[in-house]
Amino acid sequence: MTTKDALGEATLGEFAQSLRGELLRPGDPSYDEARSIWNGAHDKKPALIVRCHGVADVLAGVEFARSEGLTIAVRGGGHSIPGFSTSDGGVVLDLSPMNAVRVDPNRRTITAQAGCLWSDVDAEAQAFGLALTGGLVSTTGVAGFTLGGGIGWLVRRCGLTCDNLVGADIVTADGQYLHVSEDEHPELLWALRGGGGNFGVVTSFEFRAHEVGPTVYAGIVFYRGEDVAAVLQGFREAAAAAPDELSMAVNLTTAPPLPFLPEEVHGKPIIAVLGVFSGRAEDGDAATRSFRGLAPVVVDLFSPMPYVAMQGLLDPLYPRGMWNYFRSAFFADLDDATVKALMSSYSQVPNEVSELHIHHLGGAMGRVSGDATAFGTRDRDFILNVVARTPGAEGFDGVVEWARSTTAKLGPDAASYVNFTGEASEDRVRASYPAATYARLVAVKDRYDPTNLFRLNQNIPPSVGASR
Repeated sequence: MTTKDALGEATLGEFAQSLRGELLRPGDPSYDEARSIWNGAHDKKPALIVRCHGVADVLAGVEFARSEGLTIAVRGGGHSIPGFSTSDGGVVLDLSPMNAVRVDPNRRTITAQAGCLWSDVDAEAQAFGLALTGGLVSTTGVAGFTLGGGIGWLVRRCGLTCDNLVGADIVTADGQYLHVSEDEHPELLWALRGGGGNFGVVTSFEFRAHEVGPTVYAGIVFYRGEDVAAVLQGFREAAAAAPDELSMAVNLTTAPPLPFLPEEVHGKPIIAVLGVFSGRAEDGDAATRSFRGLAPVVVDLFSPMPYVAMQGLLDPLYPRGMWNYFRSAFFADLDDATVKALMSSYSQVPNEVSELHIHHLGGAMGRVSGDATAFGTRDRDFILNVVARTPGAEGFDGVVEWARSTTAKLGPDAASYVNFTGEASEDRVRASYPAATYARLVAVKDRYDPTNLFRLNQNIPPSVGASR
C-alpha cells in the first residue's frame, strides 16, 4: 500500500495546500536528493518530506504527523551520526530553508533559525567581530549541535554552545509555540542546553556572543606517527598551562596526499596538533609554541588567519556521503594508562580515513555549575572522539567494532557525548548524564512530550506514569 493509499490523496493534497514550503513524496523528481543526508550509512525512505519555510509549516507538520500517527524526524543540518534526521515511512521536517541569522552588535546577541549551518552564523557574526563556540566542521547544523552541547574551537574561552543559549522558540508535541528564556519556561531552557531534541522542534535560537577575531592565530602542526608517545605526553604538559583563549586538539590520523605535506609521509601514520588562540593574534605565536615543538616537526602551518577560515579548514575532510560512525568518551587526564590505550587503538586504525581526535576541554566550560545546564560532563579535561569511516558499505562493520573497542579501553564508566554517539542506545544516553540530571530531563519530557512524539534522537523516554 502506498502512502497516498494509506493517507488518502485528498488528505495529502489538503496538507500540501496548507504549507508555504514544499511537500515531497516518493516518486517526486527531487525526492531522492531531498531524502539523502550527510551520513551515507543511512539510506532511508520517508513517507513525506516537509521543506519548512517558516514556523507555520513546522506547526502544520507536527500536527499532521501526530494526527496520522507518523514518526517525526527533524532535520537541521542533517549531520546526525545515527541518522536521526531521516526515517523509513515517517515525516521529515526539513528546516534547511529556515536559515536566517540576525546579529545585534549592541546587545551582543545572535539569533539563528534552526536550518542554519555554522558557516551561516560565522559569516554574519564576524561582520561585527562576534562569535560563539561553533562546529569544528562549518557545514554542521546549528540546531543539533547546540541541543547536544556544542564543543568547538572556542569552548575553553566561551564555554559550550549550549552555555551561550539564552532563548529559543519551540513547537511542542501538543502544537504549542513557545518562547523559552530564563523568565519563560526556564526549566525547558535548562533542558535544551544539552538535553538534545527530546522536547520539541526548536525553530530559532538566541545566543550570547563574544568578541572574537576577525583574525585569530590558528592552524595545524604535523608530527610523524612514530612520535605518538612523545606528542601525547607533551600535549598533556602543554595543555596544563594553556590559557582559556587557547583550545587545542590532537588528531591521530593518516597523512593525506596534500601538497603541503612531504610525499614521503603520504599514506602513513601522522599526528596533527591543531587549534585556535582567540586572544590577540600578535600573542598567538608565544601562546601556541609549547604545542608546536612536541617532537620533530614535519610541517608547521600555524599563522594569523581569519576566524572563518579556521572554521572551514576541516570541511574538505568530511564530505557528504561517506559512511560514518562516531564514538566518544570523556576522560580526566592523558596519564600513562590512557596514552597506552590510545596508542594501542591508533596502531590498529582500520583505514586511512578513520582517526582518533582528542580535544582539550576545561576553561570556561569547566567553570559552569554542573546543574546550570543539562549537559552532563564538565569535570573532565579531555574528550576522545573516535571517527570511524568508510567510503561505502565495504568494511563498515569493522570500523564500527574498532571504534567501540577504542572507547571501551578507557573504562566501562567513561561518560559519552550525545552528539558523538553513533547509534541510538539507551545505555549510552544514560552514560551521558549524571543520574540526577537524567531524572530532571525525564520530568521535563513528561511535561512537554509525554507521548514521546519526538523520539528520533538520543532519546530520553517519558516516565512510566506519563501518558502514551
